[in-house]
Amino acid sequence: MNTLTAGFALALVANLAFADPKPQDRVYTADQNTNTVSVINPATNKLLGQIRLGNVRPDILSPLYKGEVNVHGLGFSPDHKTLIAISNGSNSVAFIDTATNKVKGIAYIGRSPHEGFFTVDGKEVWVVVRGQNYVSVIDPDTFKEVRRIETAPGPGMVLFQQNGKTAFVVSSFTPEVDVIDVARHEVVKRIAVTSPFSPFLQFTPDFKEVWMTHKDVGKITRIDTAKLEVIGVIDTGFITNHLGFARTSRGTLGYVTVGGENVVKVYTLDADPKLVATIPVGALPHGIWPSDDGSRMYVGLENGDSVDVIDTTTDKVVARVPAGQAPQALVYVSNAVPAGAGIANLMPRANSEPINVALKANGCDAKGFVVARNLGLVDALEVFLYKLKPETVYNIYVGDQRTPVATFRTNVMGMANGTVIGPLREVVSTLSAKTVSPSSIAVMEGDATVDPAKAVLVSSK
Repeated sequence: MNTLTAGFALALVANLAFADPKPQDRVYTADQNTNTVSVINPATNKLLGQIRLGNVRPDILSPLYKGEVNVHGLGFSPDHKTLIAISNGSNSVAFIDTATNKVKGIAYIGRSPHEGFFTVDGKEVWVVVRGQNYVSVIDPDTFKEVRRIETAPGPGMVLFQQNGKTAFVVSSFTPEVDVIDVARHEVVKRIAVTSPFSPFLQFTPDFKEVWMTHKDVGKITRIDTAKLEVIGVIDTGFITNHLGFARTSRGTLGYVTVGGENVVKVYTLDADPKLVATIPVGALPHGIWPSDDGSRMYVGLENGDSVDVIDTTTDKVVARVPAGQAPQALVYVSNAVPAGAGIANLMPRANSEPINVALKANGCDAKGFVVARNLGLVDALEVFLYKLKPETVYNIYVGDQRTPVATFRTNVMGMANGTVIGPLREVVSTLSAKTVSPSSIAVMEGDATVDPAKAVLVSSK
């Protein structure tokens, strides 16, 4: 073996020695309904506990409540010592020490912030304020907003080029991407894209492209980061949520969560991307992030209250880890806990397992599903309705009730969703041998009397 070959072999061995997820690494999920951050050890695929930022829904309605509401977005510092958790209901950004799981400070900013990240030099935190039209720039030492950068209405997410000079901001309300000069804190380019609803973007590992998801139309737009122009659009599927990239033995691949199909789709990065795998996962995959070495993909299940772990060598789920209710964003942070067990200040899991109810259409193209989470004598029902008539009223009926438990009006895209309280399961004495069974669900258009035979959507048997 010559010196060059030996040197390469040693480098390869050294790289592999640090390849697999380590006990010092962490996977975090932002749990919207329990207002927690779930903390997972990726070396064991075990939930270590939760960082409680607020109370579990619906215990957030008191006028004296001071906790966070709708923990939704996540980001982390370049040194991996600080995690940020963005809550869109309380308009806040919590700064969390990754070694101790302790909240260091909270910044309160504008209406309905969504996602955020540290600048490459770690000196600023940029958080998109989706309910308005700007990026909030926060000092991570004082936890104070220091400036605002005006964008198109509804900024959805921000990430930075590797050189730290340019930021890309997608929008959830406007069909454009804003390119920002980081030093000048101003938009220098606006790129038109295929639809107005993008919640997420990610750079390819070589930073030559930005891929952004379009949740409303089930597509991904690819942008050339040098030319600042769209170079392609991929049809990915119903409720395309987040995406991540992994370097594998087959080359660099893009992994896309498609919530409406309960799958992760895997694409090549060719000029004409090819779908090379479709991986079945749990209910409503949302957030996704790779391990640093690309050997694993971690997928948050919004309606499954858990995380699926994908082996990128086989493209199969190899583990499922419990998490908080309705996990949204998910990040993988290597060496988050340099020493010790890293379980200080963690609380036990605050939630039980959910029940997912599929809805089937009666002679139409409508789609929908319901997830029930028990709150004692009643359940919180999260209802998701799609492909209905636009701007039309629909009533939700449960069991034999003649009065709807909820009324929704669809948007111009024929979609509606929300959370209601109702008895999905029968109340049964603990001394009874009777098995608790799910109640039926029917979605009726307008003021029509409940009739499963005439319902637009009904629960599957």
